[in-house]
Amino acid sequence: MHYRIRLQLLILDSCSAATDCASSLFCGTCPAMGKSQPICIRGQAIQPTSVVKGLPFNKYTWLVTHNSFSIVDAPSLTGVKRITFYNQEDSVSNQLRNGVRGLMLDMYDFKDDIWLCHSLQGRCYNFTAFEPAINTLKEVEAFLTENPSEIVTIIIEDYVHSPKGLTKLFTNAGLLKYWYPVSKMPANGGDWPTVTDMIAKNYRLLVFTSVASKEADEGIAYQWKYMVENEPGDGGIVQGSCSNRKESRPLKSKHAALFLQNYFPTFPTQKEDACKEHSSGLTETVDACYKAARNTMPNFLAVNFYMRSDGGGVFDAVDRMNGQTLCGCNTVIACQAGAPAGLCKNAGVDNRTPTAIEGSFNGSVQFIPSASHRLPFHLASSLACSCAIIIISLIL
Repeated sequence: MHYRIRLQLLILDSCSAATDCASSLFCGTCPAMGKSQPICIRGQAIQPTSVVKGLPFNKYTWLVTHNSFSIVDAPSLTGVKRITFYNQEDSVSNQLRNGVRGLMLDMYDFKDDIWLCHSLQGRCYNFTAFEPAINTLKEVEAFLTENPSEIVTIIIEDYVHSPKGLTKLFTNAGLLKYWYPVSKMPANGGDWPTVTDMIAKNYRLLVFTSVASKEADEGIAYQWKYMVENEPGDGGIVQGSCSNRKESRPLKSKHAALFLQNYFPTFPTQKEDACKEHSSGLTETVDACYKAARNTMPNFLAVNFYMRSDGGGVFDAVDRMNGQTLCGCNTVIACQAGAPAGLCKNAGVDNRTPTAIEGSFNGSVQFIPSASHRLPFHLASSLACSCAIIIISLIL
């Protein structure tokens, strides 16, 4: 009798299929970095709360997807060919399974409902619409129900004008049972409750809106009252630079306890090229934002095509950010619960594959196969004909 022993490959090892790679890895390429031969690439986050428990929510860093709903190959539900830019390539459910804990969603009044659109001029059109927002929110509800120790943050670019529209939407999606009440949110930069306390009270959904009046009208937190944010788009990926978004307080302000770092270009690159964004310059930009905020680490790192890199990508970056903040180590994997800062665990000689940590969420690493969605030049030109409007309203 003959037995075949299959050894799973580690990060950066050559591969030919996803099943070749160890858990939390997938088999991919990064042509933009000259790596056209498939290698095992990291595709899943380690939740920092599985390593260092019980700290205030604002002491951790979480991975966020920019325009989480703007998914390559998402079918048109309007009967019209979609003409827009894409930022992600797998479902919101799968983003959450892979460790994403923040979703950036653009919401609009459309077809007597509220839809997710990647649009322009404050309006949703048939050719920029993706789906009714309740569809995505029901994915969030299902995830929170299935994972009672997880917390999700939703950041809304808000173009909804229907009275109590967002209140009705979140109610119908069944999410109010997880809602973090705005009245309980810390004011003036104070620490948030511990993650343990938030879970115990079932305050596991944080929702922020870009419209200030909705805090009083609908009980939805006004984003820039509680967080600072760097410049989105091309301004946010300049190495050595990190300036605040115009709506935000200065990054060094101590009147907001949360810090959102945007790291994506104004015009999203093709998914095959996005690996370069997450392989070159990310660490330097995080460091610049850390210094700009007076040695405060961002709590949210927002990216396009989050799984694309030439190795560890955004997942390694978030591990480094949490390691530095939580225990003074160069990765969260090296943290030891209860140990003094700087007393780091030896992660082993070959630390190329993240260790599975008890209590962390184990999802599946998946891509939705897709053809290139490179816009025809004349369509790209027509979309960009009013650059100032497009950059602000469509891309950001």
